[in-house]
Amino acid sequence: MPSVQRLLIVGSGDVARRAVTWLAQRFRVFALVRPESRSADDWRALGACPVAGDLDRPQSLLRLAGLADRVLHLAPPQASGEQDKRTRHLLAALSRGGSLPRRLVYVSTTGVYGDCGGARIDETQPRRPHSAPARRRLDAENCLRRWGSAHRVCIVLLRAPGIYATKDAEGTGERLPRARLEAGLPVLLAAEDVHSAHIHADDLARACCRALFLGGAGRSFNVVDASDLKMGDYFDAVADYLRLPRPPRCSRAELQQRIPPAQWRFWQESRRIENTRLIREMRLRLRYPQIELNPVSLGGVKK
Repeated sequence: MPSVQRLLIVGSGDVARRAVTWLAQRFRVFALVRPESRSADDWRALGACPVAGDLDRPQSLLRLAGLADRVLHLAPPQASGEQDKRTRHLLAALSRGGSLPRRLVYVSTTGVYGDCGGARIDETQPRRPHSAPARRRLDAENCLRRWGSAHRVCIVLLRAPGIYATKDAEGTGERLPRARLEAGLPVLLAAEDVHSAHIHADDLARACCRALFLGGAGRSFNVVDASDLKMGDYFDAVADYLRLPRPPRCSRAELQQRIPPAQWRFWQESRRIENTRLIREMRLRLRYPQIELNPVSLGGVKK
């Protein structure tokens, strides 16, 4: 009887929690948690074995060498710099000795494409990120591909856009811009608005599970739904769902003055992203092919 393969989850947040019940039926799952975190018991209850470690402290990652046959890497980069030091620390830890994983799935961002002027794009679009966070993601993608090629590890890249859900994995919160709407912050006038892309958190979790089995080495996939909304229209839809006032509209010059710089960067890029490769090669049938905002659009990954 074949032994159960071992899976390491790095970045144990909402998307990982949505996937872990399904994964725990197929793997012996290890979840990297910060030593000071109180979530270890929660992960045990979900069927995973917590492993103490911090991607910002390389010496805490020594136990990861030879630990897993497959890795699901969901951790974001650190908050500053041009390189993703966390991914570099993870790869150094995995390389220290023992057997290497056979496959590593990394959740990146569609932000690596930069501004495309509203054009329709697919995975062949050149990566030209404008913002520092997206450049750190590009650095992570490049590091992973080089490492995978050098060590014969299959690297699969999933590029995700804005993630939404009416409930989080625990059913106690939501992944919606409620605070922004309650603050009454404006959005762009329709004539100046930008195209945006979205994915339901459940569908992203399901794509992660698929990618642990499917997808060629170095292959990238846009994990986006088929909705074709402009950013302001998305905020209007969320406001209607939450029964809050729709945000006021204003010019680009005024918006830049009225919102924080970290939010402004999302209004500087416009692209419409195709998901054909995800549907055909991953054979993933999205549960939420269009933006759905209703109380039943939640739940874990199911077969």
